[in-house]
Amino acid sequence: MAIPTDARLFAVVPAAGSGTRMGASLPKQYLSANGRTIAEHTIGRLLSYARIEKIIVATAKDDLWWPQLSTALHPRVKSAIGGATRAESVLACLDFLSAEANDHDWVLVHDMARPCVRLSDIELLLQGCTEQGALLALPVTDTIKQADGDASVTGTLSRDNIWRALTPQLFPLGALRDALTEALAKGLPITDEASAMELRGGKPRLVVGRSDNIKVTLPADLPLVRFYLSQQEDEGLAWEFA
Repeated sequence: MAIPTDARLFAVVPAAGSGTRMGASLPKQYLSANGRTIAEHTIGRLLSYARIEKIIVATAKDDLWWPQLSTALHPRVKSAIGGATRAESVLACLDFLSAEANDHDWVLVHDMARPCVRLSDIELLLQGCTEQGALLALPVTDTIKQADGDASVTGTLSRDNIWRALTPQLFPLGALRDALTEALAKGLPITDEASAMELRGGKPRLVVGRSDNIKVTLPADLPLVRFYLSQQEDEGLAWEFA
């Protein structure tokens, strides 16, 4: 089922991490790609999806770069102080939203480091969602090896029914807040929002996304993001702020 057409939709973007694997002098979301920062590209895409009423961005307490971006001043963008982990940052945004949103409203959670997400993929996610939520993902096509602590192969795993999780991930606000709160209280591992829902028995729907929705994690990712952004511009997919 698709989420109801009259349901309110918000977005949450955790961005309190330092991105140390990039080896850059500033957090990766503030690196430049085709004349704008990664953060500006990402938030610009979400702003261009008119159904999103408000975007809450979780930043580090000592983040000096975010307040300087014009994106941070957009009337549909608000900021919250994130936590030490992704789950804590997302929960901080959900708590921030509680002043105006209800438990049955829906929340898109998206990585700040994924600036190439397509609006068509967001639409597919909303259309393919079930009452237990959904996430963009890609079926694994590579051969999957299992290794020991010395990086020696111990087996080859079947890739049948194995997917790579992407973002956005889409859940009812109240259910996601409760799942994150419970998992954090129990000290359970949470790698994404879907994993928190799974710990409570949830079965979110996997919706096939595009392979150009990559996450900037390592230095080699930045040239690829620049290429994809240029390619999308040539396809007419470079959206301005709504």
